[in-house]
Amino acid sequence: MQRSNPSKPRRRGRVLRFVLLVLVLGSIAFVFRLGMIPWSLNPLPALDLATPSPWFVDWRLAAMKYNPALCRRVLVSPHIDAQPIADNPLRNGCGWTNAVRMSQAGGVQAGFDKISCEASAALALWLQHDVQQVAQEILGQRVTAVQSFGTYSCRNIVGNPLWKDMRSEHAIANAVDIGGFTLADGRSISVRSHWRGDGAEARFLRAVHGRACRYFRVALGPDYNQAHHDHFHFDRGPFWRCK
Repeated sequence: MQRSNPSKPRRRGRVLRFVLLVLVLGSIAFVFRLGMIPWSLNPLPALDLATPSPWFVDWRLAAMKYNPALCRRVLVSPHIDAQPIADNPLRNGCGWTNAVRMSQAGGVQAGFDKISCEASAALALWLQHDVQQVAQEILGQRVTAVQSFGTYSCRNIVGNPLWKDMRSEHAIANAVDIGGFTLADGRSISVRSHWRGDGAEARFLRAVHGRACRYFRVALGPDYNQAHHDHFHFDRGPFWRCK
């Protein structure tokens, strides 16, 4: 008669417990990523825009998504000038909630009329701690303004036939398009004119584009497709893409 192996049930039990743990942790991470943890239950501290490279920055940005009080707490001078705007409830996939109108961040003129709270905080962190640092290192001067190519627009994703029937993050004011930068000496650097090549302007653009991936889940530029040949697209949507 063949003896049973008592170690097999134990191994199966350990595997099942491990799978259950992974599922539980994955579910928790997913809920944090969606910003659905009530702030009263959220163990993460509120973002401080004065702090470079904050830990768990994606989850802490997501926590602002549905929390106007937290938004007002985080979006403060001198790091950003932003004012809450009235909600425009979604209709046909377009509208916004918990959005602001911002005029500057990190000492950079950044006029965005309708932008979600979490996207504005991401933009402020990027401008203050990354764009200015890279500009000083590569160009020897500060950035004074960004050229806005828009935020809110009730439209579908463009430039990718696989997603042509899906609403863009622009449709909920959760995305920004940036066409270029103005330097302290008045010189302009544009994505259209300076992305290609190996000069200082191109190195600056590539560096700041890469740094944006710390704060935005999607950061697209000219290397992604022709639709982005003249601007950067940044958004805080559900997908990840940095190209």
